[in-house]
Amino acid sequence: MTAGLLPWPGIDDDTDAAEEADDAWMDRPTAGSDEDDLSERLARAVDAVDAPDVVFAVSRAGRRTLHCGGSTPEPGVPREDLRYEIGSASKTFTGLLLARLIQRGGLTGGEPATAWLDPGRRSDPTPVTLAHLVTHTAGLPTLPADFYRRALPAWRTNPYGRYPAERVIDAFLRHRPRHRPGTRWQYSNFGVAVLGHALATATGRAWEELLGTHVLRPLGLAGTALRPEDPKTDAVGHGKDGRTPTLPFDAGGFAAAGAVRATPHDLLTFLEAHLDAAGSPLAGALKSVRTPVLRRGLGRRHVHTMAWFRHPTDGGPLYFHSGATLGQQAFLGFRPDTGTALAALCTRRFRARDSFIATAYAFLADQ
Repeated sequence: MTAGLLPWPGIDDDTDAAEEADDAWMDRPTAGSDEDDLSERLARAVDAVDAPDVVFAVSRAGRRTLHCGGSTPEPGVPREDLRYEIGSASKTFTGLLLARLIQRGGLTGGEPATAWLDPGRRSDPTPVTLAHLVTHTAGLPTLPADFYRRALPAWRTNPYGRYPAERVIDAFLRHRPRHRPGTRWQYSNFGVAVLGHALATATGRAWEELLGTHVLRPLGLAGTALRPEDPKTDAVGHGKDGRTPTLPFDAGGFAAAGAVRATPHDLLTFLEAHLDAAGSPLAGALKSVRTPVLRRGLGRRHVHTMAWFRHPTDGGPLYFHSGATLGQQAFLGFRPDTGTALAALCTRRFRARDSFIATAYAFLADQ
């Protein structure tokens, strides 16, 4: 399945071609008619999403266009200024943080997670490394085996909040993978949560401080947080019916896997940094998280980086990640070939086959 993950050799890809495309879109003029068409298409996309609050925020060649809507009256704070829970799309921040720490020379990605989480443990001949954790190849399930039992009493309110950091670490140290790390892919909130705790222990800094120091502040993301901050500016989520409000999301011990909440403008700033890495203080790390590190699936057609799912288009790769909490959903993506980034957000938890993610993905793929 993989070509080896120590230490981040990458795989054959079209990175050079994508970088040439980056240069091309930066010089491309944007016609007024194109902007009118973009605004119309944004309006149609927002109207297609049945949620109390919806924001589709686009950056194209550095120019931002936002369209907001929803099934409820506009809140006191404009929707584009609210802070939204992005759920698993938080993993793109975690991947960038790991890449940043590697670029700074403190880590390689090949270190066993137990080196910090259980330093007295005898070395495993095939240990779970930081690279395995961030790429979902550690042999860990989506969630710890006892998660559901502990979360059940709060399943409709805040299940993750009942599973604190120490339980995440303990569950990892007790787990015995059925497959050798690095040989199979399984999407795992558990694994990325463990990665967050390993990085915090390795650096001696709390997770929130670590992400703030190495990612949020260098990128100027002042509207991004890891926990609820202000009821007036934090978007209120809703359940699958689109009417029942949900409590603010508590990630518990899974902060690295899903705790980020941010304004649409901050998310565009985050995505624009990926499109124009050369102008960012995180240039090396931003380039790293665009490099494919594994392929999987039939014909090895599913491509992954440290932070993003990567799909082909006629012009070049499209990078994306989605996420959900109990009452909100998010889609983040960007296309280097057209210089386009999309942050789509809504305050409703859809069923798996509902329209939000499909609408957002199709919008970006057509740019």
